[in-house]
Amino acid sequence: MLARIRSKLSALINLLSHLDERVELIREALGRLEARSIATLKLGDIEAAEFRVFSQWGEDGILEHLVSNISIPNKVFVEFGVEDYREANTRFLLKHRSWCGVVLDGSRENVAAIRRDAIYWRYNLKAECVFVTRENIGEAISSQGLSGDIGLLSIDIDGNDYWIWQAIDCISPRIVVVEYNALFGRELPISVPYDPSFQRNRAHYSNLYCGCSLAALHHLAQQKGYALVGCNSAGNNAFFVRRDVLGSLRDQTPAAAFRPAQFRESRNPNGSLSYLPPGDAIDLIRDLPLTNVVDGTLTSLRNFRDQ
Repeated sequence: MLARIRSKLSALINLLSHLDERVELIREALGRLEARSIATLKLGDIEAAEFRVFSQWGEDGILEHLVSNISIPNKVFVEFGVEDYREANTRFLLKHRSWCGVVLDGSRENVAAIRRDAIYWRYNLKAECVFVTRENIGEAISSQGLSGDIGLLSIDIDGNDYWIWQAIDCISPRIVVVEYNALFGRELPISVPYDPSFQRNRAHYSNLYCGCSLAALHHLAQQKGYALVGCNSAGNNAFFVRRDVLGSLRDQTPAAAFRPAQFRESRNPNGSLSYLPPGDAIDLIRDLPLTNVVDGTLTSLRNFRDQ
């Protein structure tokens, strides 16, 4: 009896595995159709280019639009904060355009899951377990044999995003995608203070105290030689292009490119979603310390809201 149950469970697991693979093939096929449909878009029409295959929001389409209009001889990416890589900004590039690259995540379980995925032997992908800090990010990238000009860098670690990009100097990606915190507004160049052990869910129960503002990223981009070309309509990812390959893409100001967050991810002290509107969400974190990335001073959202 037990043997029959085990046999049926094994058959069911095998069926589900094949079903998952077929669903992914369908998603890829639809993504290829979407890619063809945006091929004639006006250059730089970021939001119109959005579509989702493996990205969280519309990043797959935006990146497809950018790589179609920028010369990229070295089709290599680096992405970190990928979890198990089922949802990522580079997976469609890997599968649709046969790019290669390195993904990093701080969880051994997530990295093991990536290495078990068929994508790991079917494509030129490396996955390494690294809890990224500004002290180790250079070595983490260089140890994979990467240096100089590459195609794409994608940063989404819900914390030290600004400080990590600031520390990266071993590679010079032509496109950079970095997450910003829309609750920090469109004009203030601020970030959570650097903490090598920063974890969003421990920094504040609301899960809202993390990352940096779009203006902070723009400040850093200017220092590094990048132009801001737009943000996704969900209001959490900014896209930058290296100025020497910018071509006819328009360099935008943070005020023009900014998109407010369209999602409600605030948490109650017990960890459940509280669905707060932006104003109430800001109130939860307005007294927490923030760094002005231009002059290095400590401040808070209260200092600006009370003016």
